[in-house]
Amino acid sequence: MSPTHILEPELAELHDTYRHLHQHPELSMQEHETAAFIERRLETLGVEHFRCGGTGVVGVLRNGAGPVVAFRADTDGLPIQEDTSAEYRSTATGVLPDGTAVPVMHGCGHDSHVAAALTAIRIMQREEAAWRGTIVWIFQPGEETAAGAAAMVADGLWDRAPVPEIVFGQHVVSDVPTGTVGIASGNAMAMADSLRVTVRGRQSHGSQPQDSIDPIVLGAHMVVRLQTIVSRELSPQEPAVVTCGTFHAGLKENIIPDRAEFTLNIRTLGDATRERVFSAITRILDAEAMAAGAPAPEIEELYRFPLLFNDPDATARVVSALRGELGETQLAELPAAMGSEDFGWLAAAAGVPNVYWVFGAYPAETVGPPVNHSPFFLPDLEPTLSTGVRAAVSVLQGALGSSA
Repeated sequence: MSPTHILEPELAELHDTYRHLHQHPELSMQEHETAAFIERRLETLGVEHFRCGGTGVVGVLRNGAGPVVAFRADTDGLPIQEDTSAEYRSTATGVLPDGTAVPVMHGCGHDSHVAAALTAIRIMQREEAAWRGTIVWIFQPGEETAAGAAAMVADGLWDRAPVPEIVFGQHVVSDVPTGTVGIASGNAMAMADSLRVTVRGRQSHGSQPQDSIDPIVLGAHMVVRLQTIVSRELSPQEPAVVTCGTFHAGLKENIIPDRAEFTLNIRTLGDATRERVFSAITRILDAEAMAAGAPAPEIEELYRFPLLFNDPDATARVVSALRGELGETQLAELPAAMGSEDFGWLAAAAGVPNVYWVFGAYPAETVGPPVNHSPFFLPDLEPTLSTGVRAAVSVLQGALGSSA
């Protein structure tokens, strides 16, 4: 299989698509204009498609009898104020589910995923003699909130689209150099759980702390103590993360409030570790409340991401396709990452394996490149976008080629 050639008109369209998407991001499960843009492009390409999961779009590209595979690109942006100097930087705004108005940015690179997938469709059509079968293109909303994959499955994704033998996906990152693809076999990305903890206290005047149960002091003790779970209760060889991402309490400096609220994000790579961490969280929260003479806190699950597991046999085939496309030096074997994805639910719902890889955003010589979710995250246009296209096309042709 010869390396993928991107024609000049395709490259120009790839860049224009990316710039447009980057300039017009939308929040999770609110990707209405993005979905309409994708639908218009699929109509132009003559690809049958349908809406799924609210703002999700599914395209079905058929090319005779053969295997069925799926390829996923996520579409949502993040509530971040972009702080780059790009002419196509985002000035978009959105409204969170709680009514808060926020700036919106493609701070995780999903714009590059969609642009690469749309260009890959065009190339697969142009090179239809090189493969046979069916590709299900999944443009998935709501990855950042773990809502999108579940919404598409609940809306009958695999009742309405051909059921694939495998699901592929990719993500742009700053962890590997641009022009390079990284992949893990087996455990690829961690499970993630997000919790909201409400701490109950007793309100009082700031000058009369003896009449209060101070939920801020209590919550602070909880947050600090929770950091000992990973450092003191788990083996150093057992990866886990416990992060407190928000803490809110009080309305005025001279009032001790009656409650405080904070959120937690937990990352683990196995069910046993997850259970140990959750047990420790509950124990610590209850014990700190008891020590302060306060009621037990309320713990609410916000959302969770599954473990992302790359099927080893299928991963070996993907690695072979990527090596043939990019060369040995442009392929990196990676350990499991503590980031998370809802991508795995798509394959799990179909009862099939999946393989997921990453492609680099910045040159190797870049010092301290902006990471995903940074207001400065802006991948170099090339060879980043072309690498995403080439990776997708090579893997799909490898799965659907005459020797597949």
